Amino acid sequence: MLKFSQANAKTKQLAQIRGIKNYLKNKKKIYSLDLSSGWTCPGAKDCLAKVIEIGQKHKIQDGPHCLFRCFSASQEVLFPSAYNSRKHNTNTIKAAKTTSQILALLEGSMPPNLGILRWHVAGDFFKLAYLKAAYLLAQRHPDRLFYAYTKSLHHLSKLDCLNLSKGQILPNFLVTASRGGKYDHLIEGLGIREAKVILAENKAGKLPIDHTDEHAARSGGSFALLIHGVQPKGSKAATALKALKGKGTYNRKK
Repeated sequence: MLKFSQANAKTKQLAQIRGIKNYLKNKKKIYSLDLSSGWTCPGAKDCLAKVIEIGQKHKIQDGPHCLFRCFSASQEVLFPSAYNSRKHNTNTIKAAKTTSQILALLEGSMPPNLGILRWHVAGDFFKLAYLKAAYLLAQRHPDRLFYAYTKSLHHLSKLDCLNLSKGQILPNFLVTASRGGKYDHLIEGLGIREAKVILAENKAGKLPIDHTDEHAARSGGSFALLIHGVQPKGSKAATALKALKGKGTYNRKK
């Protein structure tokens, strides 16, 4: 069985967004399904960070091209329970070899009161069979909303999608390309909307800044995200995060 996580401070705010909160009728709730940061992110580059085990301790290992550290990797060092549940989910999905096996696993594990699912506060669609299973899950449950950020564009390119410029894989399955990965060159060809991580509010240009995941969880165009999470000491990202004074973090109030 997979372990689904309940809404965090950011995704909880989706319950107040018109058009999205309809999925939460009849006491439905918001969840995420999380995997091991970095280890399940084949497209990660600018944000790549993995947690490695050294004896009984966990340590972050930044990728060779890391410009800003993935916030979820920091969570796995701070919270052993998060590390353990994500590792469990990763190993469980890896053990399921086919799309049908993964779909059965997802259906058998999904909380009955799930109304909205964010795929991967941590991790990504690390194999095509997994992404196909997520697609079929959304098809089978049109009354539930599924959404994701992804750098696995090489897998996404193999799906028949509705309108990627608006983020639509299916009417109830929304996706956003997370710029800063190995497959950025596929963004233009796919015509997919994207999210850009910025270090300051004045770097957004004409893009709206998403503080609540509302842009990610509904149909629409590209948007920006403010840098968030613990960043490497002395890095530009750490300096920018300090200057933001809490903006862009999961504690941010819109």
